[in-house]
Amino acid sequence: MDHITFLVAVVIVTALAFDFTNGFHDTANAMATSIATGALRPRTAVLISGVLNVVGAFLSTEVAKTISGGIVDDTLVTPGMIFAGLVGAILWNLATWLLGLPSSSSHALFGGLIGAVWVGAGEHGVHFDKVVEKVLLPAVASPLIAGVAALIATYFAYRITARAREKTVTKGFRLGQIASASLVSLAHGTNDAQKTMGVITLTLISAGALGHDAGPPLWVIASAGLAIGLGTYLGGWRIIRTMGKGLTDIQSPQGFAAEAASTTVILTSAHLGFALSTTQVCSGGILGAGLGRRLAEVRWGTAGRMVVAWLVTLPAAALVGGLSASVVTHGGNFGIVVIALLALAVATFIVVMSRRNPVHASNVNETHEVSVRSTAPAGVGTAA
Repeated sequence: MDHITFLVAVVIVTALAFDFTNGFHDTANAMATSIATGALRPRTAVLISGVLNVVGAFLSTEVAKTISGGIVDDTLVTPGMIFAGLVGAILWNLATWLLGLPSSSSHALFGGLIGAVWVGAGEHGVHFDKVVEKVLLPAVASPLIAGVAALIATYFAYRITARAREKTVTKGFRLGQIASASLVSLAHGTNDAQKTMGVITLTLISAGALGHDAGPPLWVIASAGLAIGLGTYLGGWRIIRTMGKGLTDIQSPQGFAAEAASTTVILTSAHLGFALSTTQVCSGGILGAGLGRRLAEVRWGTAGRMVVAWLVTLPAAALVGGLSASVVTHGGNFGIVVIALLALAVATFIVVMSRRNPVHASNVNETHEVSVRSTAPAGVGTAA
């Protein structure tokens, strides 16, 4: 425990804070379609998802190893760089949550780390070949694969049940959605909780508390699992609204198809150590399911805004991570305090802004999009 300095402790706490934002930011991945179709009540859905995220965190550590010893050179990384990278990831998660945009928490984390290490250790501190292999290629391929699989599954679901009673079909697929959404939650814990495990493990390696190429200790696995589970339970209602109602007018057969396709892609990638974006996978699955039902409405404007967010997530988080790393590198402990206070101020501002147009369990299915009002409507004293 001698290696656990104050700075290392701060980085670990910050990593768990990111994990928490990862949880509520990505609750929609597993439960948006089940909530939208009525297969699960909102509060029940996030409770199931939270518990299964914790369970999933214990199933594999391949993705954690990819982060702790894959995309950056762990011999050049310092706890200060990791702290700076996490700040970039957390602020991007909060900003996109405010706007209800299902951006990638994973790419926010990768971008923050890449930017911070690049500034703090130089270009050779980042393994760009691994970034391409383990991050960028899966980012392009995974939503396409999930989308095509969901499209085909949706098409056959409606063909097979074409002559059955609509009420019976809806009831059957809603039951199926409970199982498929649960599997997505399990897969999410298996993939996304590991990313924080990898960051904490990287921090411990950089501080000399663990040897190079070491895997995450049990306490790291447990704490990361609990943090993402708690964040998931609180529910990222703003993003659940966008994914459940904003992309397409989804029905239970489509929801089941999207969730089943997403689970398959996420679990396969976790087994192979690909640190993909579960948000992109699940969004691709929902779009594919929308295209698979004849006459279904697909809201391409919302989809386009999501794609733009996907494209700018990694460089935006890298920019914040790099700027933070520059302050930390030149300012030492004082620089860390400055960045922490600035990040806290920005996070507080975002939370205050979100309360001008709150989204919660009771109104999550009411409208297609999340809006942010700068002022209360005329004649209204407080925001609804």
